[in-house]
Parts: sequence; C-alpha cells; structure tokens
Amino acid sequence: MKKTWWKEAVVYQVYWRSFYDTDGDGYGDLEGVIQKLDYIKELGVDVIWLNPIYGSPDVDNGYDISDYRSVMAKAGTMDTFDRLLKEVHARGMKLIMDLVVNHTSDQHPWFIESRSSKDNPKRDYYIWRKEPNNWRSYFTPSTWEYDETTGEYYFHSFATQQPDLNWENPKVREEVYDMMRFWLDKGIDGFRMDVINLLAKQAGFPDAENPEDISYLGNNPGIHEYLGEMHDKVLKHYDVFTVGEIPFVTPEDGLLYVGEDRGELNTLFHFEVCDYMAYWDMAKFKDIQKRWYEGMWGKGWNSQFLNNHDHTRLVTRFGNDKEYRVQSAKLFATMLHTLPGMPYIYQGEEIGMTGVRFDSIDDYNDIAMKNKYKEEVEKGRDPKEVFESLLHLSRDNSRTPVQWDDSDNAGFTSGTPWIKVNPNYKQINVADALADPDSVFYYYKKLIQLRKKHQVMVYGSYEPILEDHPQIYAYIREFEGEKWLVVLNVSDQSVTCELPESVSSEIKELIIANYADQSNGFNLNPYEARVYRLK
Repeated sequence: MKKTWWKEAVVYQVYWRSFYDTDGDGYGDLEGVIQKLDYIKELGVDVIWLNPIYGSPDVDNGYDISDYRSVMAKAGTMDTFDRLLKEVHARGMKLIMDLVVNHTSDQHPWFIESRSSKDNPKRDYYIWRKEPNNWRSYFTPSTWEYDETTGEYYFHSFATQQPDLNWENPKVREEVYDMMRFWLDKGIDGFRMDVINLLAKQAGFPDAENPEDISYLGNNPGIHEYLGEMHDKVLKHYDVFTVGEIPFVTPEDGLLYVGEDRGELNTLFHFEVCDYMAYWDMAKFKDIQKRWYEGMWGKGWNSQFLNNHDHTRLVTRFGNDKEYRVQSAKLFATMLHTLPGMPYIYQGEEIGMTGVRFDSIDDYNDIAMKNKYKEEVEKGRDPKEVFESLLHLSRDNSRTPVQWDDSDNAGFTSGTPWIKVNPNYKQINVADALADPDSVFYYYKKLIQLRKKHQVMVYGSYEPILEDHPQIYAYIREFEGEKWLVVLNVSDQSVTCELPESVSSEIKELIIANYADQSNGFNLNPYEARVYRLK
C-alpha cells in the first residue's frame, strides 16, 4: 500500500454561495471564505474543496461556465481568489477546485461561435445532429435541444443552457488542458472533477431500450484514453490530488479510473449510497462498503461521504434530525472517519445542520427539482403530490446558508439571502457549537485528530462482523499491530449487541464514543457509536 499525503487527508467542502456573505448581496463570497478560514483550520481538515467560482450566468449555481479563467462577480475577483489561495496555504491547508469540463454554458464564446453557423471553426467544439435520439438528460426529458439558427440539435447531459463539449475534438481537449495549467500554475492543489466519466459518448448515439435509465451517459469507450491523456499532458507534472465524480460505476469500473497502476485519477466519488439509497438501508449499506473494499483495497482509493451540495443533509436523510440529531450526527461522523477511504465533510455537517423543508416550490432554486416539478405537473399529476414527492431529495435541502449564530439570517448575510435560511438556526449554529465542549463540532475535531495520530484509520484493513444484524454495524480495522473495533447502533431503538467472544475478550480500551456512559455493557442507546482498541 503506497502512502501519500492525500490518502491521509480530510476534505472540507465549501459551497461558497451559502458559506458567508461579506458584501450584503445575499450570496456568500470568497472574502467570506477567507474570513472563516480560521474556523475551518480549527476543525483540523487538510484540504478545502471549493465549488465553481468561474464566470457564469449561474443557471445551475456555477456549473454552467462562460469563462474558465475569470471569477464570477458574486464570488469576488481574481485578486480575492489569489489572496484566498495564499491564506489557505499559510495555514498549512490545501485548496482544490471544481473542474467542470463535460459541458459549458450556452453563453461561453465557444458555443456562441459554434451555434452561429455550420461551417464555423468551433462548430465541432460541441455535439450537433440533424435528428435527436430518445435519450433523457439529468434535468430535462431530452438530451437534445433544437437550435433555429442552423436547424440542428445540440446535445446536453444537464440543462438546455449547458451544452456538452465534444471531447472527440483534439482542439477541445487542448483548450481544457491549457485551462487546467492556468489554475495549477497559480498553485492550486488539484481538482474535484465534475461528472468526469460523462466525457466520452456512445458512438452513433443509438436509441436506448430504457431511456429513463440514464447510465448510457457515462463510462463509454474512449473515456480512459481521455483521462490518460489528461494525466500525461497535465496532471503528472504537478504534485496534486484529483477526485472524480463518477456516477453509474461498480468497484470494477472504479478501479479503471483510480487504479494506482493506471495513471488516471487518484480517487473517486461513487454514488451507490447517495443516488440509490433514498433512506437508510443497513443491509444495502453494508453490502456497498464490503464490495467496494474488496474491489479496491490495495489497488485504488475510495472516498466516504453521505451528503454534499447535491444530496440532502445526512442527519435528515439517514439519521434522526429531531430527538437524536446530535447523537446521529456523531454516529455518522464516526462511521465516515473510520471506514476505508477519504472522509469528506460538507459545510455545516460538522455542527449537525439539518435538511430544510420549505412550503412552496417557489422557495426552491434547484433547477433539477423545478424542471422535474414542471414536467410532472404538465403530465396532469396533482401539484401538491408532485411537490411532496420531490422534497426528500431536493438538492436545496443542503444548500441553505451556514448557520453562524442566532442573529438575523443566522449571521450569514446582512442582506436578503439568495435562498432562505433554515428556520432552526436559533437552535443550531456555529456559535453555540463552539461554546459547547460536547457539540458535534468538537466530536468531528476529535475524530480528525485521531486520524492524524493513528494510521489504522487510514491504512487499516477492514473486516465486518455481525454482518446480518439489522441495527448494528460493526467492523475491525487493523494496521501494523494496531487493531480497532467500531460498533454503531444505526437506529433510534436501543439494542443489545452480542459480540463474538473472540472479539469481546480482546477489548482493551475505549477510544471515542458519542455517549458519556458505557456502564451498561453492550446495551447500546439509539444512535450510539463506540470505537475500541483491541489487544
């Protein structure tokens, strides 16, 4: 097992528009990130992942880029970015940026030229066809949009305002590599690569047997050639960290992207949990973890996350955000930081922020949710029923502003926030968390400190026990003579945990737990988490 700095890192995701607003326009900004860097540093993380800050019309919260070498006005200026990078490095942390190169904005100069005429030199920077096929996009019923100027359709995996780049065109690839060098030469420490496995398209765009299963958008022939070329021409010349956002993959597919012998990416996000497990499902989760461990261990590196800017906050989705909010937040933190792979913390997760539930579709900004609502209502479905069905997994559940204190707008902005603040900010906020030694924040901090001190949390083997137990998730991590036992009651019911004698007889000491009292033996409270050192 190769040891590297990034395998040992903990990543903190900053969705800057909801982080901290310093100019009163209702949007968080880069200056706000700078002002809160000491808070992030206090947590103990190593890497900050910054969501897209590039020039953008902002149709999809910055994932529709019109200028890859500028900073959008809402976020600040290039000077502010340069200062941010310097301040991050001054605190001994690293900064990775979102790389969004499957598509651009329809306002990007390349697309404006591409759509202007069929013989424009940039026509084949994008994908054009005379007739559409039956594919569905993430955000709309079709991947094709008719353009009257030239009487042809262009391809978009996401919103109509996000046309896909044609990666078959070597000029497009060189443009992307040149842009990557621009940011790497500034000194950034790597990229989180947005839907990076969608770059290659199926040859000929054949109709799909089941258009609703959009997995045909990803993992197509050619993808590994593109990523190998990107690595050879750009990435291998810098000491940087890359993580690919890779939907529709199995562990076998995943290894093709991150195998240490492959020369493509360092690590990946797969979505078997967040995309295919709407509610907590113990048997499914155990199976996912086991398969990915067996498929990847010793050959490639995985990531661990249960929420981000696209997925509902974990205490609301998988835990209990009411009577056991603190306990379930700490339990899932224990799980994420002790499973094999890199832990990712999404802003606000470290204080146990919850998902939001607004009263009306008008209160939501999420383009995916709004488009789906419109599509279903136009089919004749009851609007109230459609709204209710979309609430649980709306991306806006996790996009409400960080709750800094109990002042107006949770201390996020002096203006009107771009999206409403979660009304529970009076009870859940950073100021209260920092004042309470038993808060979720300090529990995360302790886990991160343990990870830095004990390499068993990073490089340890993984052995699940009690595999058929419906409430208990338990496993052993072992590395270079150090052996830890993790026991988690992932439920809101008390349960008696009967460990195998071979394990219980080896218990030496308690390392961390989310309840103060363990005097009742292995009768575990709701959402109780314990980590022991074994002999």
